[in-house]
Amino acid sequence: MALDYKDYYAALGVEKKASQDEIQRAYRKLARKYHPDVNKDDGAEDRFKEITEAYEVLKDADKRKTYDQYGSAWKHAQASGGAPPGFENIRFEFGGGGAGASGFSSFFDALFGGGGGAGGFGGGGFGGFGDGAYQQRAMRGRNHEATLKLDLEEAVAGGKREITLSDGGRGRNKVEVNLPPGVKPGQKIRLSGRGGAAPPGGEAGDLFLKVELRPHPRFRLEGKDLHASVPITPWEAALGGQVSVPTLGSSVMIKLPSGSNTGKRIRLRGKGYPDRAGDGDLFIEFQIVVPSELSDEERELFEQLATASTFAPRE
Repeated sequence: MALDYKDYYAALGVEKKASQDEIQRAYRKLARKYHPDVNKDDGAEDRFKEITEAYEVLKDADKRKTYDQYGSAWKHAQASGGAPPGFENIRFEFGGGGAGASGFSSFFDALFGGGGGAGGFGGGGFGGFGDGAYQQRAMRGRNHEATLKLDLEEAVAGGKREITLSDGGRGRNKVEVNLPPGVKPGQKIRLSGRGGAAPPGGEAGDLFLKVELRPHPRFRLEGKDLHASVPITPWEAALGGQVSVPTLGSSVMIKLPSGSNTGKRIRLRGKGYPDRAGDGDLFIEFQIVVPSELSDEERELFEQLATASTFAPRE
């Protein structure tokens, strides 16, 4: 019985013992050459599908190991956790000569017969993995992921934003993104059809933008709570009083208790990061600061305070 299989190593032009780096370099080189957006020659589409199918298997260590053992039947072996029926004593050799290349479906036609039959092997292929099923999947381009960096205020406000995408080194195009208000770091925004290109008649993949916030000069975001450090003078710390503190987009006056030390924290409920389940809180931490230079009058007053005060913090 002749066994037909697709030689993924030959498709990429690498040896069976090729490293992952060698496989990746080979794929990138061929993909640039045969990508349907670049190469309009007859057969370029099919060649691009062939090398993409090969790379999707060989780049994954587990899939590659199963493929090395079972050839084109690797999907069934991986799904079932063992050898497909009739494969117990079959091994495949890759590169040079080899069995015929009549395709995936002819392999199972030779093994099980062409009209379906026992075990649930229908005319469309082996357990849903025949030519028709593969072609349907292969027509869709790959999903891509990129980082979208935002300022804190941009993330809070949301709304429409224009970004520039690089089109695989062949040019740039602008696309409008509608950001939901209060988008958080790590959240992904899906742009349908903005991922990898597909062969003609197929559907392009999606682009997922992973949100990342730039450092803010005043606020630090933890979950949905905001944290800010506010400087105060020694006399404000000692006497207390009304102090202006920043919030998102504005500022508010709060009462600072007398005798407040560095590290004193005040919680402003609902003044943190917006969230549909309930806005976060804003935590203000006060830091006592002193002038780097003193006027003659200021120095005299501090000297008077030092003489009059009995405060001894280190005792």
